[in-house]
Amino acid sequence: MWQFDQSPDTAALVSKSIVYDDHPILFVTHDEDDHGWQFLDGANPPSDFVHVCMSHPIGKDPSLVEIADLPPGWCAWRDSVEHSWSREPLGVDEA
Repeated sequence: MWQFDQSPDTAALVSKSIVYDDHPILFVTHDEDDHGWQFLDGANPPSDFVHVCMSHPIGKDPSLVEIADLPPGWCAWRDSVEHSWSREPLGVDEA
């Protein structure tokens, strides 16, 4: 059963390195204004991104269901796919 607040065919922003180079998803944001999701590689500065259906990152990394309940206006991150997700509200400069 789908657990996210957006349907599987809703557009999400995903780092190009995740889509094309198989990098792991290490940083996720759930936007407060439109409830959109961003699945990022955690690079700083942020990598370029592409639009894909929500089902793409979730299919690539089923552990993302652990953060399906992430409230709008929050982010989640981890150091590697072996680590647990941490969560906090997005700062003003991150939103």
